[in-house]
Amino acid sequence: MEAGLIYDPNDPELLREQAERLKELEAFNRLSTTDHGAKEAYMKRVFASCGENCYLELPFRANWGGSHVSFGNGIYANFNLTLVDDGPIVVESRVLFGPNVTVVTAAHPIDPALRERGLQYNRGVTIRENAWIGAGVTILPGVTIGRNSVIGAGSVVTRDIPDNVVAIGSPCRVLRPITERDHQFYDHDKPIDWGAL
Repeated sequence: MEAGLIYDPNDPELLREQAERLKELEAFNRLSTTDHGAKEAYMKRVFASCGENCYLELPFRANWGGSHVSFGNGIYANFNLTLVDDGPIVVESRVLFGPNVTVVTAAHPIDPALRERGLQYNRGVTIRENAWIGAGVTILPGVTIGRNSVIGAGSVVTRDIPDNVVAIGSPCRVLRPITERDHQFYDHDKPIDWGAL
């Protein structure tokens, strides 16, 4: 499972462990949206690792409750973040997730005989620091999103995205680099008043 090999996700031992994680996740999703301390405690206890000042809007979905997820510092995830965390998901510091984002690590073989047996394999996903993942984005197994990059709403990311770009579409492709102009203007040519910020 962790090595990216084909395996049976219905193995009784795996199912028992997964059921325990999902029971904890159910309780997590019943927390008050304002109970920041309990939400942070869950992430620090269950996730593979979790830095400081991370915030998840509820509901949150994860195949393994987040136990294969590593968060850096200052992560913000809007509601309905779905992490298919059968394999590792590494999210570096200061990443923003819009609502209804899905990150997938699990994949199934193309061969129909293997799929009939319910077999799968996993490929980890990495999202580098300061990336912004727009609303409704789907990130597929094995993908790395580069530092500072922006993934436009509704995109389906099927391959790696480099650092410092805006990328959008299905399949997601680089639209343009992030430039000095983005430091001067926002939202279609509105000037940024750095003195007021």
